[in-house]
Amino acid sequence: MAVRDRWVQFIYTLQDDICGALEACDGKATFTEDAWQRPEGGGGKTRVIANGDVFEKGGVNTSVVHGVVTDAMRIQLNINGAYWFACGLSLVIHPINPFVPTVHCNYRMFELYDEAHNVIDRWFGGGTDLTPYYLFEEDAIYFHQTYKNVCDQFDPTFYPVFKKHCDDYFVNTHRNNERRGIGGIFYDYKRADEKRNTEFWIDFARACGYAFIDAYIPVVNKRKDIPYNAAQKHWQEIRRGRYVEFNLVHDRGTIFGLKTNGRIESILMSLPPTVRFEYNYHPQPGSDEDKLLQVCLHPKEWV
Repeated sequence: MAVRDRWVQFIYTLQDDICGALEACDGKATFTEDAWQRPEGGGGKTRVIANGDVFEKGGVNTSVVHGVVTDAMRIQLNINGAYWFACGLSLVIHPINPFVPTVHCNYRMFELYDEAHNVIDRWFGGGTDLTPYYLFEEDAIYFHQTYKNVCDQFDPTFYPVFKKHCDDYFVNTHRNNERRGIGGIFYDYKRADEKRNTEFWIDFARACGYAFIDAYIPVVNKRKDIPYNAAQKHWQEIRRGRYVEFNLVHDRGTIFGLKTNGRIESILMSLPPTVRFEYNYHPQPGSDEDKLLQVCLHPKEWV
């Protein structure tokens, strides 16, 4: 089976398994699927969960899209070639309870072809990151340790490099370099070479993709029944505003989707259902809210 076909099969299976794990965790809501086609080539499966006992809104999306490399893509995305193909899974889950963190996960493969449709370039990227509203250090340590364990199975140099890449990527630079959350791992433009072949990067993505279930679900189960009040929900919505700012201003995946005439409903699925933008808002120094903010301003080494 061709690399392209095997990757698509993996992505669809991962989508099924993650959706099943999230539905079991919520206990009430189930995913609805919206299969769509892209006029320029390809399509995808958008799966959305909403109004559950645990998850307020979330999506686990897959896309398998292809097309002609346009001038805009060459200039703005620095892509050269005649044709392109991209396939990946992207998810964002927004919980109801402010003590349960939001989570993001994305794993993808991109191929470029010449005029004869021969593969001239192929790269892999992905990662998973956690965005808590209240900081539980034991959860942060557990989340990062889970991904360090996966990385170490493939290369002990991966975790520190990919952790820093994540810290440096999910940043609202316009807000004094404030991070979106407590990070995780993030890697991009990973190509086969003499040391690591294509199978290596597929296996790594598979291990990281399934680690999402092990890293996130136990945290949700630990925090989902903690009582909360209106002030804590208010803070959650303030921080959701920062999430929106990053996704609309800085996120490369959002920009790529918009530049390639992607499906808007799927691209903006990542946005939370309720959010606050309040003028010059600052939490009280020393509060639990401020504790979270300080970690976002000054990333920590968790493991």
